[in-house]
Amino acid sequence: MKREEIYEYVKKQYGTVPEYLWKESPESAVLRHQNGKWYAVLMQVEKSRLGLDGNTKIDIINVKCDPDMVGLLTQTYGFLPGYHMNKKYWITMLLDGTVSEAKILDFLDMSYDLIDGNV
Repeated sequence: MKREEIYEYVKKQYGTVPEYLWKESPESAVLRHQNGKWYAVLMQVEKSRLGLDGNTKIDIINVKCDPDMVGLLTQTYGFLPGYHMNKKYWITMLLDGTVSEAKILDFLDMSYDLIDGNV
């Protein structure tokens, strides 16, 4: 799933538009819940920074996750502990086709709901 498709989905589903907050990382964007809290962060990072082979850049998305699911999910290829986030509550998903579109959207929805519930 490509970031443009994610942006299109969240705009339609939640009325959310990406916010670009970092000059040094202009492709990185956050998605905010209507309460102002982040529910997703999209970035482009070098694979090696994620513990993956290679130095090419890869698109990723961080989403908030139920802490009981994090350990199990991060044992699945395509899911990693939250990059630059609290690893107890956030996971990173690779946006290289490894994780299905349905799962990405399910986790985006879960993240939005978790932020709504202030978990």
